[in-house]
Amino acid sequence: MHYSDDHLRNVLTRLKRVAVVGVSMNPVRASYFVARYLGLRGIDVVPVNPRHKGETLFGKTIVGSLSEIEGPVDMVDIFRRSEAVPEIVDEALEVFPDLQTIWMQIGVTHAEAAAKAEARGVTVIQDRCPKIEYQRLFGELRMGGFATGVISSKL
Repeated sequence: MHYSDDHLRNVLTRLKRVAVVGVSMNPVRASYFVARYLGLRGIDVVPVNPRHKGETLFGKTIVGSLSEIEGPVDMVDIFRRSEAVPEIVDEALEVFPDLQTIWMQIGVTHAEAAAKAEARGVTVIQDRCPKIEYQRLFGELRMGGFATGVISSKL
């Protein structure tokens, strides 16, 4: 799937509140550091994971499902297997009438669910990472794809 830089930049710059479905409490998991990164960018991150419901992550209480979130979200970021996507998309479309974006992480795609969301006017990004795209588009990408804050002169 191809998304123009302008399209991705537009999606990322309008974010205010993101539900991260499948967030992990493990700091070495991608869902953990992507959620943390978005939060550090000033985006209100709502962690979603039924296994950790009620626990705290980044000062936020983890909810078990999208329907437990109070108020709107701009984007639902999906860290689940592709076969779980239709149920998540259906719930997101039902609970958030003003949802702008559904983002499926690297390796996650579902054509039918994407088409359903797009038919409702929701932007869908598949098989991409918002952290990587944000860093790439806004000049934060460093060695190995991480914003380390350290640039080595021994390259």
